[in-house]
Amino acid sequence: MDMAKGEQPAGFAAALVRTAFLVQAVYTEASREYGLPVQQAQLVCVLMAQPRGMSELSTMLGLEKSSLTGLVDRAERRGLVRREPDPQDRRAVRVALTVDGSTVAGDFYADTTARMEALADGIGPAERDRLAAVLRRVVRANEVPVVFMEPKSA
Repeated sequence: MDMAKGEQPAGFAAALVRTAFLVQAVYTEASREYGLPVQQAQLVCVLMAQPRGMSELSTMLGLEKSSLTGLVDRAERRGLVRREPDPQDRRAVRVALTVDGSTVAGDFYADTTARMEALADGIGPAERDRLAAVLRRVVRANEVPVVFMEPKSA
């Protein structure tokens, strides 16, 4: 068994919560090293694929409108994002990465992906693939927004 001395086997819920803490710790450490608050790191990763409207960002990031506005304001002041008119709705704006924001997002994403991959260094390729497939099913069943892209699509 792969347990530390005296450690009890974890059920699914406990294993999932502990994994969430582990992933969050890695993400937090990486964002700190890039000088980004975690929410700004999440914002730039979400915007890597395309500009997004404020309502869409609010849903994806789980933030109230006022909190999201403040987050975008701070990221805009840092030169990471810009607001642009929404071509589908003149009353709305979309948030897009700036050139600097794209560079930061790409570097942060690559580094964080490598750190996440390293979490499973002791797991063989077939087992990793099975774990990834199970986690994709859990995410899909719970309709989790795409807040961190697949490495091949980044």
